[in-house]
Amino acid sequence: MKKFKTRLLLFLFCWISATGTHAYADNYPVNNKIHVQHYLFEIRFSDKTNEINAVASIRILFKEAGVRQVRLDLTNHTGNTPGKGMTVTSVTVDGKEIQYLHSENALTLPLNEAPSPQSEKVFIIHYQGEPADGLHIGPTKYGDRSFFSDNWPNKARNWLPTIDHPSNKSTCEFILKTPLGYKAVSNGLLLEESILNDSTLLTHWKQSVPIAPWLFTIGIAKFAVQYVDEFKGKSIQSWVYAKDRDAGFYDFAEPTKEVLAFFSDYVGPYAYEKLANIESPVVSGGMEAASAIGYSEKLINGKRDSRTRNVVIHELAHQWFGNAVTENNWDNAWLSESFATCFTLLFIEHKYGKAEYKSELAKAKKIFEDFYKKDTSFKIVASRTAEEEPVTNYAVTYQKGAWVLLMLREKIGEPAFRKGIQSYYKNHFNLNATTEDFIREMESVSHQDLRAYFDQWLHRSGEINIRAIWSYDAAKKKLIIDLHQPPQKDKQYEFQLEIGITSSANGSQTIRKYTIHPETTRLSIPCKEMPVTVALDPNKKLLANMVINEMGKE
Repeated sequence: MKKFKTRLLLFLFCWISATGTHAYADNYPVNNKIHVQHYLFEIRFSDKTNEINAVASIRILFKEAGVRQVRLDLTNHTGNTPGKGMTVTSVTVDGKEIQYLHSENALTLPLNEAPSPQSEKVFIIHYQGEPADGLHIGPTKYGDRSFFSDNWPNKARNWLPTIDHPSNKSTCEFILKTPLGYKAVSNGLLLEESILNDSTLLTHWKQSVPIAPWLFTIGIAKFAVQYVDEFKGKSIQSWVYAKDRDAGFYDFAEPTKEVLAFFSDYVGPYAYEKLANIESPVVSGGMEAASAIGYSEKLINGKRDSRTRNVVIHELAHQWFGNAVTENNWDNAWLSESFATCFTLLFIEHKYGKAEYKSELAKAKKIFEDFYKKDTSFKIVASRTAEEEPVTNYAVTYQKGAWVLLMLREKIGEPAFRKGIQSYYKNHFNLNATTEDFIREMESVSHQDLRAYFDQWLHRSGEINIRAIWSYDAAKKKLIIDLHQPPQKDKQYEFQLEIGITSSANGSQTIRKYTIHPETTRLSIPCKEMPVTVALDPNKKLLANMVINEMGKE
């Protein structure tokens, strides 16, 4: 084994210069001249220690000339995690051992000469250690030992040498060697499960569809496994603790197949080889790992309640949004979470009806508004990076983001929205996408300029805020509504506003629609008689705080 005694500053400078710049704040050092095509991880686990012993075989495509080194993320021993971190023992390429630098959580692999464009090389890395994060080794709720990954958003580097960023999607393979008594699950298809000797089980899973590293997953526990059903020839499975067999199988039996069918019809084909719902001790709700979704062990109660149901729907929606179509950087993380939340609501509307949909939509609005009272700074799309800060916020990215998409559906109409979603998915299937890509698709199908809409909802932190007074001009037979958008941190909004006017003649409500601009201060609406009531946004289609009173009754 050979190690550099220096930091290879010259090499690093040349590499950083080659990566180029972009308009985003995501400061991950993306090298667009290379792409990892496939990872194969062979990992040995033990009941006697929390250390893993692993070999990673990484096949890299060199897209352009001039690449003299490869940088991978791999957490080494640092002062922040005493006794934890990975130690590399050797690296080979083309069958020859090479020098390397493993420092500051990066593994730098220099090359004697630059590979020719469009050529591939396989790097084989031997390493070991106790993970500082990403892979959790510890008890389940029953006190039984287990091994579970949780890589979101950039924690794969704690136990896997990777390009730990959503811009590099790769196929992956896990060969897991565990003590007997466990069962192991991962992404993709099961290729082998063999007892090697009187103490070791080998389990081999292979994912043949490219995914981002945060979606790589393993779960090792004393599982009970049920092959629930199939969807278009793909297995639907439940993996739960053996002690939760009855409750877990019941909770996961529904509504997976129906959700897969709905999203396949509404959006496009399901990308992966199977769908496994997996009980896990390391996630708080759910974790959308491709084809192998992890759910909090706290959700398993045998009641099949709405909380568990909604988490299942949300994580299944991620298989389309975030997994098959993946944001190209962390600035665009809403393309995962906002979309998964939106499509959870769309399935609820489809399956459980308008009343349930509106109830869940109202909950989302309240979550956002309660958060906004405390913090007005977080925006759906902003300059941020997982290297330094949280890239999502539950109230804003999930709840407000879902509202933004559902208001877009109202704005351009259901047929155009569905067509745009299908086009966006088809054109970026198993690839990366940006917010700009999504906007272009929606503008194309709707034949509308949507820039102002997305700007005000994605790049501002608030919601519509209206205070209004209405009066009736009997002589002119007109309803007068004076509107005021109070001063706020961000610019005022432009939007389509429905006004519900209830007549005294028969008590029926008439809906009128108007475009409200920031400078709009008064609406004059023909009205044969004085209304009984006037309501702004009576069907609650806008993310808005609106108050209207009759003049003199404020």
